[in-house]
Amino acid sequence: MTNLTLKQLRYFEALARHGRFRLAADACAISQPALSMQIKELEEELGNPLFERNARDVTLTAFGITFAHRARDILQAVDELGELARAARTPFLARLRIGIIPTVAPYLLPVIINDLNRAYDGIQIDVRETQTAKLIQELTQGDLDIAIVALPVSEPSLTEMKLFDEDFVLVRPREDEGKPVPERDALREMRLLLLEEGHCFRDQALSFCRIGSAKPREIMEGSSLSTLVQMVGAGIGVTLIPEMAVPVETRSAQVSIARFASPRPSRTIGMIWRNSTPLAKQLREIAAVVRRSADGMRDAL
Repeated sequence: MTNLTLKQLRYFEALARHGRFRLAADACAISQPALSMQIKELEEELGNPLFERNARDVTLTAFGITFAHRARDILQAVDELGELARAARTPFLARLRIGIIPTVAPYLLPVIINDLNRAYDGIQIDVRETQTAKLIQELTQGDLDIAIVALPVSEPSLTEMKLFDEDFVLVRPREDEGKPVPERDALREMRLLLLEEGHCFRDQALSFCRIGSAKPREIMEGSSLSTLVQMVGAGIGVTLIPEMAVPVETRSAQVSIARFASPRPSRTIGMIWRNSTPLAKQLREIAAVVRRSADGMRDAL
């Protein structure tokens, strides 16, 4: 079989990922009929259907699932050849595709982008902010060079490098300022405001409070740390936020900040990248710049 093309594989991977022709076509920057024709030609060349089609979306056939694993391996290998060329052309990256979780991005990004621009003149930085599971997926697919997440992620195909540890603080209404800081078991009896499911910070807060599950009246959810802090200011409950978020999120809210006694709740923030990337040396240098940026920001808190 000699007529398969990388373009067809990329179109196939986009349709398998998005599940709809329109979304896949938009992602590939082509028309929907053109994408449909490429997929049809690919299926004819293979002699097997790759997708089951209905009125709204598509799903992979059993053969399509097997084909998808092989196609992604091929596309990743091709992308890594491009990265090998990038690494050979210059000792540093001309373009950096970086992913970052939402509970770090607003506070650390301005600092690291400024420092990276100073360290690497002319570098192009593309940022993707989303939850950890999505970042890992995009990283393994070759859509990102690195991601900044809470460690560990425990993915055998990814290298992890620790950047720093960070404590959590308790955010309470302004009138609670000066009151004794509750023990973590006592937090289970309070109305605790947490991020929506899917955020690793939510899981870390639940773990500290020794909460495996909770009734809806005991826990309320928000889409961002900003929302949670404003809800606390309105007297709805209490929440935990990472220490780096304090200057930004509490400056206009009627809240007070309390720090827990040891052992304090905390998280480890680090950088991850694919084990197989030829850019590992450059990414380690990038990680060193990010670590210095984070240390400087945290020293200023």
